[in-house]
Amino acid sequence: MRYLPKSPAEREEMLATIGAKSIEELFSSIPDAYRLKKPLNLPGPLSETEIIQYFSERGAENSFGYSSFLGAGVYSHLRSVVTDTILQRGEFLTSYTPYQAEIAQGTLQAIFEFQTLMCQLTGQEVANASMYDGSTATTEAVLMAERLTGRRRVLVARSLHPEYREVLRTYARNSGLIVEEIAFGTTGTLDLNGLKAALREDVCAVVVQSPNFFGAIETLALAETAHASGALLVVAVAEALSLGLVKPPAEADIVAMEGQSFGLAPSYGGPFVGVIASREKFVRQMPGRLAGQTTDQCGQRGFVLTLATREQHIRREKATSNICTNQALCALAATVHLTLLGKEGIREMAEQNLAKAQFTLRELEKIPGVRRSFTAPFFNEFAVELPRSVKIVNAELLKAKIVGPYVLGMAYPELSKHALVCVTETTSRAEIERFVGAVKAALEKPL
Repeated sequence: MRYLPKSPAEREEMLATIGAKSIEELFSSIPDAYRLKKPLNLPGPLSETEIIQYFSERGAENSFGYSSFLGAGVYSHLRSVVTDTILQRGEFLTSYTPYQAEIAQGTLQAIFEFQTLMCQLTGQEVANASMYDGSTATTEAVLMAERLTGRRRVLVARSLHPEYREVLRTYARNSGLIVEEIAFGTTGTLDLNGLKAALREDVCAVVVQSPNFFGAIETLALAETAHASGALLVVAVAEALSLGLVKPPAEADIVAMEGQSFGLAPSYGGPFVGVIASREKFVRQMPGRLAGQTTDQCGQRGFVLTLATREQHIRREKATSNICTNQALCALAATVHLTLLGKEGIREMAEQNLAKAQFTLRELEKIPGVRRSFTAPFFNEFAVELPRSVKIVNAELLKAKIVGPYVLGMAYPELSKHALVCVTETTSRAEIERFVGAVKAALEKPL
């Protein structure tokens, strides 16, 4: 139902009910300097048709004809219209939190199926109903490890997404958590010697990302190293589609994942869907919600929120986490998307990502002065070193309607002139060849 403004008579009635004589008196608590004195400088008024046309034209200006080779934690993948059709059904789109199981079986079942799929993908035993995104899921996984071990020091791979590390530091700042970073080696993966030197009996968790921020696949053999000192291994996954090919992080104690690649468009950075999956013995310390399967009094299959009361999400002093909601609609998108793809579909899509990324790297390495930054295996993202500033190259690429790779020097000063290139199944061979040609032309252009 569309918004219908109140009539003057209705406004007078509402003001009288609350004891205010005018709109000005209602807002008298707002300082005069912050009140709007004149109408906003907006075009119009426009009819509905004109508004649709206006935004269609603005949208075309932003996206039409552009190719993108930017990833860095947000990925463009194929999506089915079926997903959006189901999401827009009123019973899902407008549903409230499913505390009353007797009237929320559809929502609860969807959450339960999402949890099941996340366990299958990650190789873990239990998964929650979803977190806000990958960054908050990673931090919540660390806090979960802190509660489980009673320790307050965490070792974080520097190859973890820079924004994930920022979120963790924000949480740690006033919680007494000590965060230390472990360097990466020439392979682009965690320096195991540096990890061993830093591990002591006060470490609650070792946090790595795989594929990491450079696209490199981390070896999870470091789980034994972490466990030897009593620490838990937390594995973050920013590109969930990689699990269509890469071995699931079953060695991890806790997996924190960003599920955006499963049916959610980049959408200028959100909303996304975070995941925490873990071993069953840790379930009591898992944040967020858990939907469980049960049997009703008639012997039929049913679903309920389990292992936590509503008060746990509301009363801060008793909560495992102050995240008191979940991305249920985004989780539903991931569930529908994965169900449509199936096991073979996910694997095929992942294979296309890997093959196209490998092809792109080979073509880039043919350009004089361009070389690969690291040696570790990668999925659909890789780092290359250019003989010229990446920002300068990207400026030239934009002129050719190409969104260039991520400038690694912004987050890693020691990697100036290094670029993080991303290719997915949505990138055609023609786009890849045009990108490589544009990079070559940008590098050959006189300064």
